Amino acid sequence: MATRPASETEISQALVSLPGWLVNDAHKLERSFRFTDFMAAFAFMTRIAIEAERMNHHPEWFNVYNRVRIELTTHDADGISQKDFKLANIINKQATLEGAS
Repeated sequence: MATRPASETEISQALVSLPGWLVNDAHKLERSFRFTDFMAAFAFMTRIAIEAERMNHHPEWFNVYNRVRIELTTHDADGISQKDFKLANIINKQATLEGAS
């Protein structure tokens, strides 16, 4: 069974509980983080990669030194879905634990 894309209302409601996340021009959830250094950013990405693999839901991300930008979309839903909201929550919790800004 294919994953259903979230409606605009569902996305707006979810963003209320996802501080720092927005919907970008490509219609993907996006958030950027800053860490103390490259090792902290890479360690964060590694921890998120493990969780994403468990979910079989993988982020699109970009890393330069201490910065990580993450985009989330559900390809089989052709848009943002509940899977993205769940992973964004996991990402936010881990970023808070690691002191990201």
